[in-house]
Amino acid sequence: MRNRFTLFTLQVLVAVVLIAIWHFGSTVKVSIPALSPKPFYPLDPFFFSTPLAVFERTFKDFYTGVIWYHLGITLLETMLAFAIGALGGVLVGFWFARKAVIAAVFDPYVKMANALPRVVLAPIFALWLGLGIWSKVALGVTLVFFIVFFNVYQGVKEVSPTLLANARMLGMSERQLMRNVFWPSALTWMFSSLHTAVGFALVGAVVGEYLGSAAGLGYRIHQAEGVFDVTGVFSGMLVLSIFVIIIDTLVSAIENRLLVWRPAPATQA
Repeated sequence: MRNRFTLFTLQVLVAVVLIAIWHFGSTVKVSIPALSPKPFYPLDPFFFSTPLAVFERTFKDFYTGVIWYHLGITLLETMLAFAIGALGGVLVGFWFARKAVIAAVFDPYVKMANALPRVVLAPIFALWLGLGIWSKVALGVTLVFFIVFFNVYQGVKEVSPTLLANARMLGMSERQLMRNVFWPSALTWMFSSLHTAVGFALVGAVVGEYLGSAAGLGYRIHQAEGVFDVTGVFSGMLVLSIFVIIIDTLVSAIENRLLVWRPAPATQA
């Protein structure tokens, strides 16, 4: 408990230091004759805004309820992309890991699909699926799927051959092997990928909204950029950051619940 409190304190301290640097850099002028004959802001508030202005805008948006609708749209897109992409990645990852011939046949096509720039796919999805939520979900799925797929595939392939041979010698069926050998091996890899996939699901939703939509946090950030509203841009980024932290915390809670058997990691003094 004490270690957790210390860790949390250090994390908060890092945030405080960064915000303090931002605040003083955008509100206090400095004089460096070698760089400029006049005093200047190290972080020009026209380009960086100020922490106080950003926090005030964010509070106002939540207090007036302006942001709730847009946040709900982005949340729905993110959760759908995360769920569909993760489920597809787990199923296909297991299938490829257990079917060597299938994996060998489709290997170049999987690598080719993973190499496609997602920004290029966004207009295509908008053309196919329209400017509603599903084009954003599709873009998020393409980001989440491959992250989960490669990790689950590797997790299943990492099963010890000795452990697998012993399990088969004891008479385990394929279903029992899947439940008691392959699934536990893949879980750690899978949750490791899910932490990253959460952020990518949000990235897919926001990029899709940014490129073409009528609602969502990406739409609001795009609107703010269009009128040079730096405070609005940073406010949207702040909401996105808080959003990701909350979802990642939920993933960590589920991970700790399912992986109670996992030994505690070694710590260094």
